[in-house]
Amino acid sequence: MKTVAVIGCGRIADMAHFPALSKLENVRIKYACDFILEKAEKAKEKYPKIERVITDYKVALNDQEVDAIFVLTPNFAHYTITMDALRAGKHVLCEKPITVNYKLSEEMANQAKAQNKILNIGVCNRYHKSVEMLKEWNDQGKFGNIYHAYCSFRSFRNIPGLGGAFTTKSQSGGGVLIDWGVHFLDLVLYVLGGAKLKTVSANAYCEMAKDMKSYKYEGMWAEDTADIENGTNDVDDFITGFIRTDKASISFNGAWAHNVKKEEMYIDFMGDKGGARLNYGGKFEFYDGATLETVKPEYDIPNMYYMEDKAFIESIETGVKDKNNIENILETMKLLDALYASSDNKQEIKF
Repeated sequence: MKTVAVIGCGRIADMAHFPALSKLENVRIKYACDFILEKAEKAKEKYPKIERVITDYKVALNDQEVDAIFVLTPNFAHYTITMDALRAGKHVLCEKPITVNYKLSEEMANQAKAQNKILNIGVCNRYHKSVEMLKEWNDQGKFGNIYHAYCSFRSFRNIPGLGGAFTTKSQSGGGVLIDWGVHFLDLVLYVLGGAKLKTVSANAYCEMAKDMKSYKYEGMWAEDTADIENGTNDVDDFITGFIRTDKASISFNGAWAHNVKKEEMYIDFMGDKGGARLNYGGKFEFYDGATLETVKPEYDIPNMYYMEDKAFIESIETGVKDKNNIENILETMKLLDALYASSDNKQEIKF
């Protein structure tokens, strides 16, 4: 039995980790922590496995019974809470992105190594069955040589929490790239098999809500965090880029918001023997270059958050680092940093 504390009781805790941890029989949820007490109390009402609610996460860090901390806060708080937890001798699962930049992410990795603790990052798609199968098929040679991957993560006027933490760079580290793009690009690097960066080039734009008060939208997720009257919007709502790695090139277009009323969420893998389109969050089709057949594999998709949390607990028990260990995610954070640097400096970044 492992005892955990969950720091941050917002959307990702409610939709993903509390349900997963509630189903894991070898996990005790001793604390739910949020600086807004009402959020923690609502979580305890909904998930009876939670034993106590607190507003100060250091109460959990000082509790010798607690083995692991789940850091499910806004991006800017990931670094401080994770570093405090590691220094307190706790294992950590920190939601994506690692933190707001690569330098601080490296420090987190070094601290985990120094403390000999497991630090996993919540790039949950590595535990999505479709992504696992695509990696297996690539490892088996079904694609031949994957020479290019294309990502589209585009939505219509879907900026989250406008004016709040999501659109304030000092708190989030960025916009659609660091929020959605991290998932798409990380899973591509994973399927390719640990691709290393060579060059990146990108242009990021903040165009759709320069005047927040006049911004029109049909729906806004995280609207409870919005501050359209007095808040900030200084992050990317659209980004496009090109990446060279030692295994394949990658191109992408991402938009929280643009004036094309289409939802385009997919990844194409292009190999010389076969290709595939992954419908993000769903299943994929494989296109066989030898037979010209379209293969639609049948398989069940277990809950990826359950699988992710289960693997984290197992990693704590065995001491074996799994695919979501921070050491395996640093290249993704390096990529995000470089793409933003390329856009800011209007030049290609070389490694």
